[in-house]
Amino acid sequence: MKPSEHTIPDASVLPAWRKSTYSGGSSGECLEVNDSALPARIPVRDSKNPAGPAVTFAAPAWTAFVTSLGRTRP
Repeated sequence: MKPSEHTIPDASVLPAWRKSTYSGGSSGECLEVNDSALPARIPVRDSKNPAGPAVTFAAPAWTAFVTSLGRTRP
């Protein structure tokens, strides 16, 4: 794992998860993000496993990732 990433073993301990606008509808293919719990790190988890681990990204890395999605979307 890169230095800008690490995990939270039990992601359910963090409040305020929201589904990504890029996730599928009701098919269960949802990514959840918590951009209010940790100011310098952005946790991301699989919505099908809310008590499972979350990968966290440094805020600038997450911003760069989300920005790149906007450039590739039709």
